[in-house]
Amino acid sequence: MIRFSAALILALGLLIPFQGAQAVNPDEVLADPALETRARDISQELRCVVCQNQSIDDSDADLARDLRVLVRARLKAGDSDDEVIAYVVSRYGDFVLLRPPVKGATFILWFGPLLIVIVGAIGLFFYFRRAARDANAQKESR
Repeated sequence: MIRFSAALILALGLLIPFQGAQAVNPDEVLADPALETRARDISQELRCVVCQNQSIDDSDADLARDLRVLVRARLKAGDSDDEVIAYVVSRYGDFVLLRPPVKGATFILWFGPLLIVIVGAIGLFFYFRRAARDANAQKESR
C-alpha cells in the first residue's frame, strides 16, 4: 500500500504545472502599459507549439518570441484581444490555445486525462481484488 501511495503522490506531482520564469525580452515590451498588460494576458493563453507545456510568455523558443512579437504588433494595429487570438488560432489551430474550446476535435484533450484516471482506477481495483483473492486462497490451502 505504501508503494501505491508513493506512486500516487509522484503522479499528482507531475500533474502540477511547472511555473517557469517569464521569457519576454526587454526589447519586446510595449511602451504603453495598458497594451503591454493586454499582450501579457494574451501571451499567457497561447501555447508554445515548440515547447507544448509552456505559454509563449514563459517560453524561450524562437517561435514563441515570434508569436509574442506578432501579438504585440496586432495589438498596436488596433486589434481586440479576441481578434488577436482568432488570428493566431487561424494560423496554428486550436492546439495553440492552452485552454482549447470543447468540441469534437478537442474532446480527447479535455476528457482524455480523466478517462486514463478512470481506467487506471478500475485496473487497480481488479488488481488488488485478485491479489486479495489469491492471498485468501493461499491461506486456505495451508
